[in-house]
Order: sequence, then C-alpha cells, then structure tokens
Amino acid sequence: MEQFISTMVAEINNFLWSYVLIILLIGAGLYFTFRSRFLQFRMVREMISVLKEGKTTKAAGLSPFQAFCISMAARVGTGNITGIAIAIALGGPGAIFWMWIIALIGSTSAFVESTLAQIYKVKDKEGFRGGPAYYMERGLKKRWMGALFAILITLSFGLVFNAVQSNTITVAFQSSFGTDRLTLGIIMTVVFAAIIFGGIKRIAKASEYIVVVLAVFYIGMALVITIMNIDQVPGVLALIVKSAFGLEQAAGGAFGAMIMNGIKRGLFSNEAGMGSAPNAAAAAVTSHPAKQGLVQALGVLLDTGVICTSSAFIILLSPVYKQTDLSGIELTQASLATHIGSWAPGFLAFMILLFAFSTLIGNYYYGETNIEFLNTNKMWLMLYRVGVLAMILFGAVAKVQLVWDLADLFMGFMVIVNLIAILLLSKIAFAALSDYMTQKRAGKDPQFYKESIPDLDQIEGWPEEKENKNI
Repeated sequence: MEQFISTMVAEINNFLWSYVLIILLIGAGLYFTFRSRFLQFRMVREMISVLKEGKTTKAAGLSPFQAFCISMAARVGTGNITGIAIAIALGGPGAIFWMWIIALIGSTSAFVESTLAQIYKVKDKEGFRGGPAYYMERGLKKRWMGALFAILITLSFGLVFNAVQSNTITVAFQSSFGTDRLTLGIIMTVVFAAIIFGGIKRIAKASEYIVVVLAVFYIGMALVITIMNIDQVPGVLALIVKSAFGLEQAAGGAFGAMIMNGIKRGLFSNEAGMGSAPNAAAAAVTSHPAKQGLVQALGVLLDTGVICTSSAFIILLSPVYKQTDLSGIELTQASLATHIGSWAPGFLAFMILLFAFSTLIGNYYYGETNIEFLNTNKMWLMLYRVGVLAMILFGAVAKVQLVWDLADLFMGFMVIVNLIAILLLSKIAFAALSDYMTQKRAGKDPQFYKESIPDLDQIEGWPEEKENKNI
C-alpha cells in the first residue's frame, strides 16, 4: 500500500512540477518583475530601510520585524540545508543556478502576496491576522477559494511540512549519534506543545531569537569554509553555470530533472508565491501595506541568495557531493566533515534541530491563522494542535522520500491556488506600491488609508483618512 501511494504521489508531482508549476511560477514572476519595474533590483536599499524602522511597535500586534522573523522561521530551516543537498544530489550543481533564478523573479511575487495580505487583513484580539484566504474572500469575493487555500495550507504547513522538519531532525541525530528516532520525536513533541499553547506573542519572540542567531552563525561558518577554499570558488561558480545549461554532463542529472529540482527545492526554501509568508506579513502593524511587501521580498532574496548559497558552497567545495549514495542531511554532514573535521556532523545535527524547530513554529502559525478563517470554534483549533503534534511524531519515524514527496504535492496545489489569486489582484498591490512611492517622493513617511486606493471595500484593518491617525 505504501509503495502504491509513493508511486502515485511521485507521478502527480512529476506532472505538476514538470509542466504546470514551472510555467505558472516563472510566468507570474516575470509579469510581476516587469510590472513593478524590477523592484527586486532597484528597491533593495528601501527594503533594508523599512526592515530597520520596524523592529518595535507600541501598538497591539506584531512589529514588522517580528512578522519578518516568523516568515523567516518558516523559510530558514531544513529547506536551506537538506533541500539544497537533495537538489544537488538529484539535479546536479546546476540546480543551484535555477534556485537563484526562481528567487530573483519570485521576490516580486512575495511583494505582491504580502502587500495584499496587509491590505485585506482583519482585526483580532491579539492585533491582526490575514493571508491568501482573506484576500481571496474579500478581494476576489470568493469565499470557497479562500476556504480551499486555508485547507491546503493547514494540511501542508501545519501537518505535512512539520513532518518533514521532524524527519530531518531525527535522521540527522540518528546518523550522528545513533539516537532513537521515536524517543527524540516524543521529546520534540512535548517541547513544541509548550510553545504552541503559549500564543502568538511567544511564537514571535521564539522565532525572533532563534532565526537571527542561527542564520548569522550558519552564514559565518559557510563564509569561513569559503575563505579556506577561496582558490576553488571560481571553479565552483563556473561548474554551477555550466551545469545549469547542460554543458557539464558529468556534473549529474538530466537537464529537466536539474531545473525541476532547483525550482522545487528553491520554492520549498524561500516560499515565494506559495501563499505562506503572507499569513505572517498580515499580522504586522505598519503604516503602509507596501512596507511589509518590501520586507517579505527581501526575505526571499536573503533566504536563497545568502543562506541557500552558503549550503551549496559547503557541499560543492567538497568532493563528497560526487558520491551517489549520499543525499539530504547526510550529504551536508559529510561535506562539513571534510572541511572542519569529524565533529562537524554532530554539530550540524544540533544546528538542524534548532533550525527545524524554528520552522515548526512558523509552520504552526500559518495553520492556526487559517483554522481561524475556516471556523472560530476553539474545538477546531484544539484538534489542529493535536494533529500537528501527531505529525511531528509521524515524521520522526517515517521514511524520508515519502515525506518529501507529500510535501511537494501539497505545496504544488497551494502554489496554483495562490498564484491565480495574486495574478487577479495584482493591480491592487501595484496601486499600493504607486501610492507608497508617491508619498516617498514627497518626503513623507507613507501612510495608508481606506481611501488610498479607489473602489476598495471590505477593508477592515485600515483607518479612514479623516481619522488622521497612525497605524
């Protein structure tokens, strides 16, 4: 039965990722890139400026920096370490090039979806909540579409993706220390239960500390390894580019498999256009929706351009990646061992534990906010929490390939629904960007009101201009 399910899931994934999603992702990303006049290149300085100004807020809800950290908590995890290794193992070094491409064009998709999430956010007892389900219901007037997305993201992030994180942790510890996977799974489940029953503020605070410290440390370690092997760096970059266009056949993988794995693993890592990060973006308290859109676009560029590239260099600067019997976290561990010694695999296992645990936090929040969209009855939230904990236990002992295939399947369906919605609503996001830039050119700190974009209705999270107050 398990073999039948694995085969069926693999065949559906092959069709989705070989045809449907590549066309949608690249097509939408290019359209948004041209429509925004190459926002991902010309507004990087503005993105950084907006992120720095939003580290704290006195209002109820999350600061833009905390919302950024929740979304980065979901982005920065096993996708950056295990996913990169899988992409290289299955698609060769050229997969990294296509990962860079999907991040560059995808950052504009991240801007559009997060700006829309801010525009259509709703008030709740802790501040604001929102995301694709909300802009589908309020912007497109399609409650059914929002409900479909809410179900998909709850299944994907809250359940399947959390099983992926748990799986990676237990495989890493078993490989390094011979740790019993079920025992470690039980320990993780208990600790995670203490966090998720503490509320969004505790989730935000945990994400803020874990992500910043880990990301800086991991990038620093990769930088040291790169400097140690600086003479090999030009060759590695040449290998990535040559392999990306099928010019280095020995580098591994068929051309199609290389592109597909680069895009799949890149999307799993940076989540651009997937519809996940907007759930965190909507919770931020900010003066203008475009600010959070810019922050989330920056998140995509940082995730793939810096953190994923760090993992790629760690692997490709070692000869270990040519061993066909290694993949996933074990390939990254073996590569690190060649650079900094036999203690490295164990050290990476602990880092993976913290990286993946931060991702569990972000994934859980995405599911929670969509459960509230579907039904505010606390019983459903309790059932969701129990389901999350059960999937963490399942992932701890499940086979690696089936877990990742299921993640790809649900991720694919999520992307299709969300991309259709943001393509239909993109004119509103670009109207918000235009309003933002007009105010910036006038020397103002941009402020957004219900009347800022004509003919908008069902806008609950923003004041009327006559009220003349800051959000």
